[in-house]
Amino acid sequence: MAQERIHSYTMKVKRLLPLYLFTFLLLTACRQDVMIVPIEKTDTGGKAQKGDIVGMYLLNEGNMGMNKSTLDYLDLSGREPTVSYYRNIYSERNPSSVLSLGDVGNDCKIYGSRLWLVINCSHKVEVARADSAFKIGKVDIPNCRYVTFKDQYAYVSSYVGSVYSGSSSPLGSVYKVDTLTLQKVDSCTVGYQPEEMAIVGNLLYVANSGGYQGMTGQGYESTVSVIDLKTMKETEKIVVAPNLHHLKADKYNQLWVTARGNYMDEESTIWWLVPDSDGRMTVGGHIDQPVSDLCIVGDSLYFYGSQWSEVSMSNTITYGIIDVRKHQIVSTSLSAAPEISKIRMPYGIIVNPIHRDFYLMDAKNYVSSGELLHFLPDGTFDWKVKTGDIPAHAAFVFNSKKVKK
Repeated sequence: MAQERIHSYTMKVKRLLPLYLFTFLLLTACRQDVMIVPIEKTDTGGKAQKGDIVGMYLLNEGNMGMNKSTLDYLDLSGREPTVSYYRNIYSERNPSSVLSLGDVGNDCKIYGSRLWLVINCSHKVEVARADSAFKIGKVDIPNCRYVTFKDQYAYVSSYVGSVYSGSSSPLGSVYKVDTLTLQKVDSCTVGYQPEEMAIVGNLLYVANSGGYQGMTGQGYESTVSVIDLKTMKETEKIVVAPNLHHLKADKYNQLWVTARGNYMDEESTIWWLVPDSDGRMTVGGHIDQPVSDLCIVGDSLYFYGSQWSEVSMSNTITYGIIDVRKHQIVSTSLSAAPEISKIRMPYGIIVNPIHRDFYLMDAKNYVSSGELLHFLPDGTFDWKVKTGDIPAHAAFVFNSKKVKK
């Protein structure tokens, strides 16, 4: 599916300003309980480069129960001399959406010409146009977590039960959604509290966490569910490690899955799974390195890790790069710039797949505006900008002539 080219947000705001003002006045007169927060533009001062990547959406999670999830946009089109950042575009683009995005944004992906936003505690997936963020529709999915795609379908992981349902929580599921009609067409039961997913061939791999069970003392899940996409049936579970979270495939069809441990005597690690001669995934090994989030480009797995210590009662934050072919850490740093050491709580990472400059998201204190920091490929600090609350998930927008595979 070809992606539509992002137009300049500056020109769109100017062109639609009368409509925005009229809508704002109408809402003020007729619905005093709804407040539309205007788009806030910031000039980052970074140098703009015309290329295949024309922008980046950033989804801010917002605090649970606050309905403060917001969507920001970074204009990388090169239409302006410098890179501009736009805060809270979804609310203004979609003023009729009550509470805007909703409660806790958990994933952000672009597939074809559409933007998919998984809103966990609002139990929905918002779908919008990737070239404008104008809403197309939504899919109601309980306690949804992550989304991935193949052909005409989206696959959404779901805890199924209510938030923090504890020992009474049901097994999780993966829902199959038609990307054109936005209708749920099938589902498959997996382990407790499933998280991120990846597709290799015709098999979908799901990281099960068992997070609710772990908090009630019943023990965390330690498995990756394998689903046959043709039948939407679980064919097996691969035992890996407790409390799995992120799961991504590399170019060698290996899977990289993070295990968060039990937050006490079992520390976080990252594991890799490799296909055998029959294509069946088996556990290849692990690296004793906490990995809270990761982004794979080529042979390089960029990561940051945050490990809680009961001794110091604080988080130890690390950064680095793993060679996915050699299965070893090749760098224990992403940047020597002092700005990276000032990051209070890293909460997201994304790497430009073409130029390999990268972005880190800082959640700060979780209850106020975070920051997005940009670094050049060699780790040189470039700029930083204020975001919404808890910036955590991002997706690049490619122009219509270059669609990322």
